[in-house]
Amino acid sequence: METVNEAPSERTTGGGLSPTRGPGSVLRRSSERLTPARRPQWQPQGDRLEAVSAEEVDEYLRSVEEPKRSTLQTLRRTILEIVPDAEEVISYGVPAFRVRGETVAGFAAFKNHLSYLPFSGSVLGRLADELRGYTMTKSALHFPIDRPLPKALVEKLLAVRLGQSRV
Repeated sequence: METVNEAPSERTTGGGLSPTRGPGSVLRRSSERLTPARRPQWQPQGDRLEAVSAEEVDEYLRSVEEPKRSTLQTLRRTILEIVPDAEEVISYGVPAFRVRGETVAGFAAFKNHLSYLPFSGSVLGRLADELRGYTMTKSALHFPIDRPLPKALVEKLLAVRLGQSRV
C-alpha cells in the first residue's frame, strides 16, 4: 500500500462540509481510491465554522508567551475594529482574517519578532515610505514583540490589501 502525505485542505466538499486535517495526516492508496489513515474531522460551514476558527486563533495565542501574546491580541482587536465583518481563520498554520472568502491579513509569532502578513506580495512595497524603520520581506512586516503596530498603519495596510482584492 502506497502512503501519500497530504497538506491541510481549505477546499469545500459537497454537502457544505469542510475537512480539517492536522499536520502529518496521511492518506493510503488502496487500488485507485485514497482512504484516510486517520478520519478527518468535519466541520459545518457558517457560524459553527467561524466559532471553531476563532477558538483556534485563541488557542494559537494561548501558545504564545508574553509579551508577544498581548501584542498580537492588540493587533487582532485592531484588525477586527477596522474590518468587523472579517472571519477569523487559521491559514498556513497562522491566524488570518478573511473577507468574503479572501484572506486579507494575518499574523505570526517568531523567536525575536512578530509578523504582520498581508497575504499579498505587493502590499508592503506600495507602502514603503510608511514602513521605513521596520524590517520586512516581500510577504511579511516584522515588528517588535512588545510594541503593537499603530492602528493608522494597520488601516493603511488593510486599505491597500482590500483595494487589490476581489472583495
